Amino acid sequence: MQVVQVRDAKATLSALIEAAERGEPTTITRHGRPAAVFVPVADAERLYPPAAACFAEHLLAFPGGAEFERDDSPVREIEL
Repeated sequence: MQVVQVRDAKATLSALIEAAERGEPTTITRHGRPAAVFVPVADAERLYPPAAACFAEHLLAFPGGAEFERDDSPVREIEL
C-alpha cells in the first residue's frame, strides 16, 4: 500500500485515482498520521453498502426474528 502526505496527494491526485482503479489502495497522511485511504470502488461498496432508496425498502430489509410485547395498560388517567 502506498503512503503519501496530503500535499503530495493534492499534486498527484490523478495518479492516485488511477492507482485505485488498478486496485491499489493509498493511505493519505497528515502530520505523519493516517487521515484517509483511497480504495477501489468495489472495495468501498463492499465496506459501505448503499443505503436503501426509501424508508419502505429499509423496513422490508429487516431480517425479523424480534418479538415485541405491547403493554396495553393506560399511561395516565384521563378525565373527560
